[in-house]
Amino acid sequence: MRVKLFGRYFGIHKVWLLITLTVFAILIKLGYWQLQRAAEKTIQISQLEQLQQQGAINWHQLAVLSATEADGVLFAGEGRWLEPYVWLLDNQIVDGKVGYDVVIPVQFTEKSRLLLVNLGWVAAGSNRAVLPELVIPAQLQLNGLIRSKVGGFRLGPNTEGEGWPQRIQQPELKQMLAQLPRPAFELLLYQQGSSPFLPHYQAVVMPPEKHHGYAFQWFMLAVAVIAVALAAARRSGRENE
Repeated sequence: MRVKLFGRYFGIHKVWLLITLTVFAILIKLGYWQLQRAAEKTIQISQLEQLQQQGAINWHQLAVLSATEADGVLFAGEGRWLEPYVWLLDNQIVDGKVGYDVVIPVQFTEKSRLLLVNLGWVAAGSNRAVLPELVIPAQLQLNGLIRSKVGGFRLGPNTEGEGWPQRIQQPELKQMLAQLPRPAFELLLYQQGSSPFLPHYQAVVMPPEKHHGYAFQWFMLAVAVIAVALAAARRSGRENE
């Protein structure tokens, strides 16, 4: 099929036209999706900043909040590790090195609800069968960020082995809390202050600016697809003139 545009002939094949338009539509959709993600991240950052401007709360204040209300607040307080419970969150990479995040339950009084705390990262050894030796203080000064939505996609069982420490693939809070002898908040505190391990949690991993950059790349690819298709059609049109 030949089409004359702006005094020039373009040779258009229906199948290639359909493929080009499909690819163009996909690329445009990906670009808008990145813009949407950028807007969501901007809102998320703004909400976190507003919560953090209110200052840190203690466990008494935490006890009256719902999980949704507690998500993103700063927390400070002194607690005691409930031994021997320790989870090692697998496949955590820091500065190019593989290791674990150390998660423990902490109690504030003998009758208070427990709070799960991610103390930070510890390097894994060369032998996966041997777990790292952990030195965890009995008493801890907590200072960090509360999150209610944690975890992610995994393949296979979440836990490995028996006894403690226990290696896990994802911090699935309900499953972890079911292993404890006392009620606990369905929340996870990411320690940001002093810790025997290396805190590395980032509330927003990819900032809005990166999403804008990716959106620009998708839109430019869409333009390039159309440009290449037009160039090929123009060449086909000249050959048939």
